[in-house]
Amino acid sequence: MICPFCHPESYQRQRVVLENEYCRFLQEPQEVLIGSGLILPKAHRETVFDLTEEEWAATFSLLRRVKERLDAEYSPEGYSLGWNSGVVAGQEIFHAHLHVIPRYADEPLAGRGIRYWLKQPANRRSGESQPRERV
Repeated sequence: MICPFCHPESYQRQRVVLENEYCRFLQEPQEVLIGSGLILPKAHRETVFDLTEEEWAATFSLLRRVKERLDAEYSPEGYSLGWNSGVVAGQEIFHAHLHVIPRYADEPLAGRGIRYWLKQPANRRSGESQPRERV
């Protein structure tokens, strides 16, 4: 399988919007998450934990540029940022990528962040009735 992040030109709807020496910001048209995109290393790294120090620094630097661009283009009132690492965490493409999601006050889920659905009682682990004590 061709990694869609190693070969962004292979996917017609996906475009490189910004980049630096180590990272890219990719976007494709979205119907719900308007303005959202992904920051990812140019080198194939399976998870966020595989990034080099240079890639971490480049991700942060690019994130600042992405925010400036999205602020100017979409005027969001906030942002949700997130990494999924591993199948259980929801990672579907095994090339590390940071989700950058502009948020708007008129969204039905405004005020609810990344942890909102994870904190729901329906997400309690089976066999876990009491929180574990911290040592």
